[in-house]
Amino acid sequence: MSALSESISRRLTLGQLKGRYGLTLVPDFAEPVTVTSLVDDLPSVRPGSLYVPADRQVDQGMIEEAELRGAYAALLPTSARQEVGRARIPLLFGTMHAWQMGQLLANAAGDPSGALAVFALVGSQVQDQVDLLADFLHVLGNPVGILSAKGSYSLDRRLDLEYPLSMFDVQRSLSIALEDGAAAVVISVDDQTLVRDALQAVDLDVVALGAQEGSTRDMRHVRLISRARRYGFNLGGHTIVAKRNEESDGLARQSLPADANSDDLSLCIAMTMAAGVKRNNIRSALRVSREMS
Repeated sequence: MSALSESISRRLTLGQLKGRYGLTLVPDFAEPVTVTSLVDDLPSVRPGSLYVPADRQVDQGMIEEAELRGAYAALLPTSARQEVGRARIPLLFGTMHAWQMGQLLANAAGDPSGALAVFALVGSQVQDQVDLLADFLHVLGNPVGILSAKGSYSLDRRLDLEYPLSMFDVQRSLSIALEDGAAAVVISVDDQTLVRDALQAVDLDVVALGAQEGSTRDMRHVRLISRARRYGFNLGGHTIVAKRNEESDGLARQSLPADANSDDLSLCIAMTMAAGVKRNNIRSALRVSREMS
């Protein structure tokens, strides 16, 4: 399901969309129409939806099906204007860039990432690290959500999602996690979990690159920039790029058997330190983890 529905928190009219994004509205007198959900696939359309087809190849049949399912309006590329002919629901036409759509979804959802501590692990083999970081944050006392193709959760509740996730899915899932009482969310940034641009307008607090993503500092930097462009997240502002260091390595080695690989735990420790968690709290959490294992 690719819909931002039950979590939509702000009144959104077609007139607001028209003015904010320079769209054309047909008919123009439909400006006061209010939509109650944003949907990018037909099966998810419900009464009150604004249908935003993920497929740019739109035809009359798709609009008619959206009408039958109860859509209040549709947002279509300008190129589709000749394809859809007449419709019984209002139509918005124009070009929405990925960053604009991300902002629209974030605003509609009440900007959930701004109220959460969002951690992102980037790489092709980071899903186990995501689980480890989420467990560590939980031991530190944080209610945690996870977005990962291995399994996504809002606290202890498994989320029923289809992968890879779109920006619609991501904003909806973050909103659900916030509503459930999560303080932090850990995201696995990989092709199995996310489609291109899925993290547009998601406010990341701490980002780290997986160990398999290049061996030299320059290679890792280039790889991280490439992944940021692909998935649509920013590396500027208050976002911190974390990496293992001598202190995190030392804390990890003290907490594991001498023959154990401590790299993953060290990276998790470095990410929590980057988020401002104090060393004494980290040591206490590591001690609890040892006692629980």
